[in-house]
Amino acid sequence: MRASLIQIAVDPDESVEARRQRAASLVVAQRGSDLVVLPELWPVGAFAYTVFEEEAEPLQGPTHEVMAKAAAEAGVWLHAGSFVERAPDGTLYNTTLVFAPDGGRSAVYRKIHRFGFDKGEAVMMGAGEELVTVALPQTTLGLATCYDLRFPEQFRGLVDAGAETLVVAAGWPERRRAHWTLLAQARAVENQAYVLAVGTAGTHADIPQAGHTIVVDPWGEVLAEAGSDEEILTVEFDPAKVGATREQFPALKDRRLGLAPPS
Repeated sequence: MRASLIQIAVDPDESVEARRQRAASLVVAQRGSDLVVLPELWPVGAFAYTVFEEEAEPLQGPTHEVMAKAAAEAGVWLHAGSFVERAPDGTLYNTTLVFAPDGGRSAVYRKIHRFGFDKGEAVMMGAGEELVTVALPQTTLGLATCYDLRFPEQFRGLVDAGAETLVVAAGWPERRRAHWTLLAQARAVENQAYVLAVGTAGTHADIPQAGHTIVVDPWGEVLAEAGSDEEILTVEFDPAKVGATREQFPALKDRRLGLAPPS
């Protein structure tokens, strides 16, 4: 399976619409990949709280339209990162869209764990409530966004729901980059799954971004890692390795806590 992870730079001098069109062009250029992934809140910047209200859009707004078209033109499964969604009741969400190669929408995930403690996303946005997986022909994706990476119970839930490849779209700050790498590898090892973790590059809202998009295999080995600048990281991996790893080292079968009670 071939995946292209687009570590796009969020430049405050570039308009949202210009970046939306540029991201679409980058997606289309990945024709030949099976899966393309964008990072968290790339249209506005994950820390650009002051423009969340202004740039919020409905679920089927301009980002949905442009990304659906790009997926169809490239003929790829597209995890379109996330954008600021305004729900019909006015609530804002940090929302991920996944599109099939024909451009049809396959999944919507609203970020469950909101970052910011008593400010920013934590107080401006609603929390998602549903774990979301997406069945591709080669593997089943489990969806998570940035701060979710710190909550292992979410990933256990995704694995229980059938996830074999965990996709994390993020806008992770440079000052905590060591955590980014550590947590991506931990989630891969403890769940015996691939982790595809995609960050942003550049600086927005005066916060330098970590970049360092990373792909980790079910044994915790780093298959590929980007630098800190805008970059497209393309990697080929074997989804069958998940099943083989879980069979060879069946740690998940020895779980005793957090399991659903028998029906």
